[in-house]
Amino acid sequence: MSEDTTTQQNARKTARSALMLVAGMGALSFASVPLYDLFCRVTGWGGTTQVADEATGEVLDQTILVRFDASTGRDMPWVFEPVQREMRVRIGETGLAFYRATNPSDRPVMGTASFNVAPFEVGSYFTKIQCFCFVEQVLQPGESMEMPVTFFVDPEIVDDPERSETKVITLSYTFYETEDQQAGVGKALTADAF
Repeated sequence: MSEDTTTQQNARKTARSALMLVAGMGALSFASVPLYDLFCRVTGWGGTTQVADEATGEVLDQTILVRFDASTGRDMPWVFEPVQREMRVRIGETGLAFYRATNPSDRPVMGTASFNVAPFEVGSYFTKIQCFCFVEQVLQPGESMEMPVTFFVDPEIVDDPERSETKVITLSYTFYETEDQQAGVGKALTADAF
């Protein structure tokens, strides 16, 4: 075999290896968002809350103060706020809170909410049963809507030596305008859509 043939074979191997490396990196980057989301939901990392169909049934005599916070993304025209700023609930008890959104603009606006709790470390103990953040919301010009969130604080929090002294949990939502306006224009969702 000549030196040119060997050099060409080495160049092809290097090109194939580089292409496989790029394809592998692309696959990992594509999978990173769902894997990170799964990690956050399982561990409560970053204040990600848990989701359940119903409360555990166990209600303790201990209470915890839950505060409610609301904000909007930079380009979101809505006015968005909690109906009540805080409530005291017994640990394990199902709580029901409402947030109000108003569209003061002259066009229909579709939005979706992201959420977290603080302190971040209690995210695995704060469980939402029903939440407006699970679906996109559409408000017509001038329309307002109250949106419910049903939740409970898992009684297992009292068995966690690092979290058992938590006295206040803050539930925060941020509404962002959804890019794809065509899907929801003309179909205003209401709180009854749950």
